[in-house]
Amino acid sequence: MGWLPDETGLEKCAANYVPLTPLSHLNRALEVFPERTAVIYGTRQINYVDFHARVSQLASALAARGVKPGDVVATILPNTLPQVEAHFGVPACGAILNAINTRLDSDTVAYIFEHGGARVVLCDTAFLPLAEEAIKKMHGPAPQIIEVADPEHGFEPGGHYLEYEALVAEGDPMADWVMPEDEWESIALNYTSGTTGRPKGVVYHHRGAYLTTMGNAISWRMQLYPVYLTIVPLFHCNGWTHPWMVPLMGGTTVCCRDITAKAIYDAIADHGVTHFGGAPIVLNTLINAKPEHRRDFDHIVEVFTAGAPPPAATLAAIEPLGFNVTQVYGLTEVYGPATECTWKPEWAGIEGEARAELKARTGVLMPMMETITVHDHGHEVARDAQHLGEIVMRGNGTMKGYYKNPQATREAFQGGYFRSGDIAFMHPDGYIKITDRAKDIIISGGENVSSVEVEGVIAAHPAVSLASVVAKPDEKWGEIPCAFVELKEGAEATEADIIKFCRERLAGFKTPKRVIFTDLPKTSTGKIQKFELRAVAKLLD
Repeated sequence: MGWLPDETGLEKCAANYVPLTPLSHLNRALEVFPERTAVIYGTRQINYVDFHARVSQLASALAARGVKPGDVVATILPNTLPQVEAHFGVPACGAILNAINTRLDSDTVAYIFEHGGARVVLCDTAFLPLAEEAIKKMHGPAPQIIEVADPEHGFEPGGHYLEYEALVAEGDPMADWVMPEDEWESIALNYTSGTTGRPKGVVYHHRGAYLTTMGNAISWRMQLYPVYLTIVPLFHCNGWTHPWMVPLMGGTTVCCRDITAKAIYDAIADHGVTHFGGAPIVLNTLINAKPEHRRDFDHIVEVFTAGAPPPAATLAAIEPLGFNVTQVYGLTEVYGPATECTWKPEWAGIEGEARAELKARTGVLMPMMETITVHDHGHEVARDAQHLGEIVMRGNGTMKGYYKNPQATREAFQGGYFRSGDIAFMHPDGYIKITDRAKDIIISGGENVSSVEVEGVIAAHPAVSLASVVAKPDEKWGEIPCAFVELKEGAEATEADIIKFCRERLAGFKTPKRVIFTDLPKTSTGKIQKFELRAVAKLLD
């Protein structure tokens, strides 16, 4: 099928087949955009010649220190220049990048170090205690720590480890890169937020990363020379693949270490930022900025927002300030955003609640995906905005699978699609709309919180008999964990006791902000009826 009758002598060769990889974007940028600014961080502005050289130095220095193709190099870094460099330098030596969430607790980081087998970890000075505590809890070989100091932001090197700039200085700026021989080779290992217990290691391939950068540029209506602000943490799906995308467009990545309204407004006004992504909390931060933190600018900033649909009031307040907001939806398993709420020309002129309702749609598939639909028992649901099913996906922007977890991979790909676990319906025009998050995931400030994990921690408190955790709506964070607790007969505990107990065992964003002591509603079989608790949580002050 699809072959000419006689294709003798026609075959793949070096002239007509090159494995797809986002590393090619930076190699091309060196040739096409050498003097354009590649990265801005603080007072540093680096053009593509120097950025490419530093990436080459990092890659060759890692290789000289024993990092081999197929090894894992971890990072515990905020959105800084070294984190952007690692996205190219680690795969450029044939290794696999494991960017770790800086907000995780040491137990989880220890698990990720062990499970992923990191040989080296590039760790920001601010997070050295986290890495050191995690290494103490490991049972296997520990990664070598490279300290990434940031004096400009108040983080001087401690002197106990090799510092990042010294490592880079060891490298060769003209070193050859280890390009993939097969585009199915792994480029990154990203751990989920552990929605059902231990996080799963999602493996990205070079092909998917390359095609996702292409799809994002199209979906974002990008022209040459965008100025991209790193609001999305680069440990989240590799910043939704945006660091790899920017060189494709000859653009500039503006690093933002601390996400504040002032930092965002300053970046837009001083550097002409044209694009950024972030959770709705970022939009609220801009809306509620103090007058002295605001800056004037004369262009429209394109914003991708994900994690929860932006409320109508948020859209009404943010767009007049100079921002055009597009909702996107995705998961770690599909390289971040995979659908976008594409704005139709026929919707022009629609305002108010009707406009917000349209913008709150989950949307349609992005260009790198082949199919995204809603299935009920293996069949697409009726496009009537009523029938519910599970969002399923297939396409080049889909992970290879879960590392060292073939059973979970088989379950995720059952039926020939990636099964998201998210519940939705379809509008008559094919636009999807999520109605609920599966597995009771709580999305707080863009971070996924597993209610099961939090419940397990609370249940370990000596005074607790049963616990159930649900999402409580929150103006700032979108959702926060709210715990409902039954105490053991005769036992006593206060809300502060439970919160303190959790804070000592969980990352801050996973810790419940409210604790209600009550008899939990249950079915006849003893299953806790969470829908009743959600209704109560919505009414709490």
